[in-house]
Amino acid sequence: MIIPAGQNLSMKTLVAAAMAAAAASLMFSAHAETAKRTSMQITHPFPAVTTLEDIRSVSPALERYTTTTLSGDLWKRPNLTPRDRSIVTLAALIARNQTVEIPFHVNLALDNGVKPAEISEIITHLAFYSGWPNAMSAVVVTKEIFSQRKIGIDQLPPALDKLLPLDEAAEARRATAVAENVGPVAPGVVKYTSELLFHDLWLRPALAPRDRSLVTVSALIAGGQVAQIPFHLNRSMDNGLTKDEVSEVLAQLPFYAGWPNVMSAVPVVKDVFEKRPN
Repeated sequence: MIIPAGQNLSMKTLVAAAMAAAAASLMFSAHAETAKRTSMQITHPFPAVTTLEDIRSVSPALERYTTTTLSGDLWKRPNLTPRDRSIVTLAALIARNQTVEIPFHVNLALDNGVKPAEISEIITHLAFYSGWPNAMSAVVVTKEIFSQRKIGIDQLPPALDKLLPLDEAAEARRATAVAENVGPVAPGVVKYTSELLFHDLWLRPALAPRDRSLVTVSALIAGGQVAQIPFHLNRSMDNGLTKDEVSEVLAQLPFYAGWPNVMSAVPVVKDVFEKRPN
């Protein structure tokens, strides 16, 4: 223990200080040991992938629906490619923090042609639209899949990338609307919406604008965020998503986000369809 120059401390004060330092040292050591034991115990950071046998042992009917409807029908429907179905499903799972199912669907997405860089960008994108904690949960389970499949950082988008060109006219309309509606209540939201989302995130090239819109619309429906659907659905169709593809997104999501969320979104989607020019 170091005594500052020019100070005369009593023996009682010195003893008390020494005891406090020793207690702090013991507390730190105990905390470090606990952290070490905990890290050693967590050998598998996510639950094992559920098998059909697991499902059958709990719910034979659920296993039947899984094999006949999901595997036998849903994923084979036309108007949405298996790649796009994987993107929609991953977006829904991440948005809802459904980590048990994410490992299977990350593997399936890779098998269906979704690139590692695109999965990386989907997780990054959804940090903004579903929250950082959900994205961090997805990072934990996806890291293991990337490791198993020997996907290195060289296959992932850089932290800073050359951005796509900004649509100045569309951005001016969006910025004006947000400034008028949000600015009087939360100017900080206006700042981050422009600077981070639309002048940066949406312009990252590793995920095409059409696919980024597909991720966003899927996450909004899965999260029950119907008020945000009109803007992003119109944007998705401006970015190349077709009416038939949107219809199939709605057919895919009841199985991964529940019927109520999709049924709540249907009238909103219908209104967008009706108001868009043919």
